[in-house]
Amino acid sequence: MSRESKKTCSAEEEDNKSFIECAEFVLPWLSPRELASISLTCKTLNSLSKSITIRRVSDASRNLEKNPIPFINTIDSEPYSYFIYTFSQIFSSPCLSQSWGTNPKRNVSSSVSLMKFGSNVTSLMSDSTSGCVCKNCSEDTNGDIRCPCSKLKPLSLSNMGSDSSELGLMTECGPSCDCGVECKNRLTQRGVSVQVRIGKDARKGWSLYSAQFVPRGEFVCEYAGELLTTQEARKRQKKYDDIASTSQFGSALLVVREHLPSGNACLRVNIDATRVGNAARFINHSCDGGNLSTVLVRGSGALFPRLCFFASRDILDGEELAFSYGEPMLKQNGLKCFCGSSCCLGALPSEET
Repeated sequence: MSRESKKTCSAEEEDNKSFIECAEFVLPWLSPRELASISLTCKTLNSLSKSITIRRVSDASRNLEKNPIPFINTIDSEPYSYFIYTFSQIFSSPCLSQSWGTNPKRNVSSSVSLMKFGSNVTSLMSDSTSGCVCKNCSEDTNGDIRCPCSKLKPLSLSNMGSDSSELGLMTECGPSCDCGVECKNRLTQRGVSVQVRIGKDARKGWSLYSAQFVPRGEFVCEYAGELLTTQEARKRQKKYDDIASTSQFGSALLVVREHLPSGNACLRVNIDATRVGNAARFINHSCDGGNLSTVLVRGSGALFPRLCFFASRDILDGEELAFSYGEPMLKQNGLKCFCGSSCCLGALPSEET
């Protein structure tokens, strides 16, 4: 081969390498539809698109959780559900985006992690609350946390699951405390604590399943998503209802109401995991209360409480996770319920947002 030919080949190889590096950075930012479209343009992009899809299917959490959360679909050809992942509450923003499916061998930060450019609600402090000054919130001989932030506990194991409509309360160390992230009184602040997988059900659609045995009383995960004002929540719910009336669509907007000690007021928290959320967005409703209990968790100094899930009974490996969406207030043309429980009402609980 002549010297000129070698130079030409070398230049082409270098150009191809640069093209692949650029594509591996750009493609993970694309939606499934965009990815499918660009995969038709050439063999290289087709191969890269398939690799990205495989990586997306293998972990919905983008490596933000301690365990991968895979998608498993034996029902149809949809490989995964597309959304932005966050492991805690964030404030709503119209410009959120996130890469998903980057090549781990490349020095491309997956990061472009949402938490680096989304406003993390958990870290915002209230001026009216001071946290503990403990350096180590350790347990005493009875297993209780020796910390002033630990005044309330989750629903006791003896009552866990006895009333599916009861909203438990607990407090933890928060942003105004001196202790670190490994503090034992920050149980619910480290993401999904058990192994789970996302599976497709023929009638329910995507659902969340346990991938291990979960003992009664164990913390599972929080319901993470965008924190909305009531006005924005109502606006979005109307939009979601309009979409659902003409196509198969399920929103993940959850409204939580906490009755304050005075009894004269109610705190409303609107969490929308439709566009931005974590694995909890796939947890379905069960008319019998399911196997999860809901607990409102307040961190010392935090502005807003977080909705967390604890196992209301022993949960077997492979069992679907479910909880009650709320009071059985049904409306005309509501979504059908396929929970399969003996007390199923046939329609999902619904109310005016």
